[in-house]
Amino acid sequence: MSELTPATEPAPGSRARAGLRRLTALALGLAMIYFGSKKLGDPAGFLKAIHEYDSLANLHFAFLNILATWIPILEITGGILLFLGILRRGAALVLLLILLGFTTAVLFQTLYLQETLGKSFCDIAFDCGCGTGVVHACTKLLQNTLMILACAWIAWTPEPQKVR
Repeated sequence: MSELTPATEPAPGSRARAGLRRLTALALGLAMIYFGSKKLGDPAGFLKAIHEYDSLANLHFAFLNILATWIPILEITGGILLFLGILRRGAALVLLLILLGFTTAVLFQTLYLQETLGKSFCDIAFDCGCGTGVVHACTKLLQNTLMILACAWIAWTPEPQKVR
C-alpha cells in the first residue's frame, strides 16, 4: 500500500495576512507613484525644497541635483513594482531606505525650525518636498512612519507559498 502525502494546507490566517500584505503593497505602491509623479512633475520645486533643508545644506549641490533627479524615478519605479507585485520585497527595501532618509531630514528640519521659530513641534509646517506642498511636521512624520512600517513588513515578510 503506497503512502499518500497529505495536501499542504495553508496556516490559519495566512490567506488573510497575504491579502492584507497585497492590499498594503497596492496602497503603498499607489502612494509612491503619486509622490514620485508630483516631484517629477516639478523638478525645480523639488530641488528647491531639498536645498532648504538645513541638515542637507553642507552637501554638494551636484549631489543634491542627483538626488532630485533619481528619487522621484526610484519612487515611481518602486511604486509600480509594488503595485504589480513584481520584485515586491526589493522594491519595498529601496523605498524603505528613501523614506528613512527623508523622514530623518524632515525630523531634523522640524527640530531646527522649532528652535529657530520658537514654535511647538506640531505647529511647525513647511514644504517638505514630498510633492503635496506645505504640511504639518507631525502629520508628515506620522505618515512617513506608517509607510516605513509598511515597507519593512513587505520587505521582511516572505512571499506566501502557493498551494499546489
